[in-house]
Amino acid sequence: MEIDHLDEVDRQLVHALTAAPRAPYRVLAEAVGVSDQTIARRYRRLSETAGLRVHGIVNGPRAGWVDWLVRLQATPGSADAIAATLARRPDTRWVRLFSGGTEIVCGLQARTPEQRNALFLRGLPGSRRVVQITAHSVLHVFSPVEWQGIANALSVTQLSKLRPDAPDALPGEQPARQSPARQRPAGDQVALRPDDDLLLAELARDGRTPNSALTAATHWHESTVRRRIDELQQAGLLYFDVDIDDAFLGVNVSAMLWLAVDPAHLEAAGRAVAAHPEVPYAAATTGPTNLAISAVFRDTRHLYEYLTTRLTGLPGVRSVETAPIIGTLKRAGSRAMPLPVRD
Repeated sequence: MEIDHLDEVDRQLVHALTAAPRAPYRVLAEAVGVSDQTIARRYRRLSETAGLRVHGIVNGPRAGWVDWLVRLQATPGSADAIAATLARRPDTRWVRLFSGGTEIVCGLQARTPEQRNALFLRGLPGSRRVVQITAHSVLHVFSPVEWQGIANALSVTQLSKLRPDAPDALPGEQPARQSPARQRPAGDQVALRPDDDLLLAELARDGRTPNSALTAATHWHESTVRRRIDELQQAGLLYFDVDIDDAFLGVNVSAMLWLAVDPAHLEAAGRAVAAHPEVPYAAATTGPTNLAISAVFRDTRHLYEYLTTRLTGLPGVRSVETAPIIGTLKRAGSRAMPLPVRD
């Protein structure tokens, strides 16, 4: 069955996955208030038609890695090929084309300075067609994992069936504790182990991969798989994000906003903007601008209203650059749900 939007059950299922990403269908069904079979059928349909996925994401800063936002200006006609090559790199988390079709922005994680330099200095595809590069190191992420735009369909009573003691495991598996927030208080860094790579790669591909399949991929005992996932979550090294195609969500305009904010007001501005329903992601960065925002809108009128009302209320903003997104070649993480209609 083809769909072109999410109904109430779909939206509640997506919210439930955000709250308990590895929960069995029976737990999701109890929270939503439908049968196990209905949830299983809806999940398969949304996966096939709307690109619904759960991804395991490494919290790079917690692991001692550095997250980067990289902006590339390319010569006309070359951006598609460059972006496609970037999308195939394992260290890029998402890759997008922006207005005019000559700008590419990607998010990547560099485990070491050597890996960072390999990309910036030697690894960029078609470097002769890249005319400018701006790299922004992500200093602090203001957005929670559960962005309110996607986590807004379940009641408190429904959520209580998923938290805090609801199983976070697939059928036949032991419960795991709830995923921690993306941003944790500063403290001693917790190191990943080399043998975590296979496990993390499988969870990045599909965060709902059964423990039996993870056991086959890692050659670990199933109890070891369960324990290690729990350890990584509790250490803040691993969290789960829900991804779904924007075309099915009532979002017709997406944009990156690059803000220059007075340093004295950066914390307050970042916290304020992260609370906006239009903003799934906001982070403090290095570079000529210091607050990067990914935002979604119903249409261009909504974008205009946001720029001229909500954004003007942020403290210390000196300038704003708006870059509409015209294509996504690779994506991961939380996506937008339909935004509330305003009068």
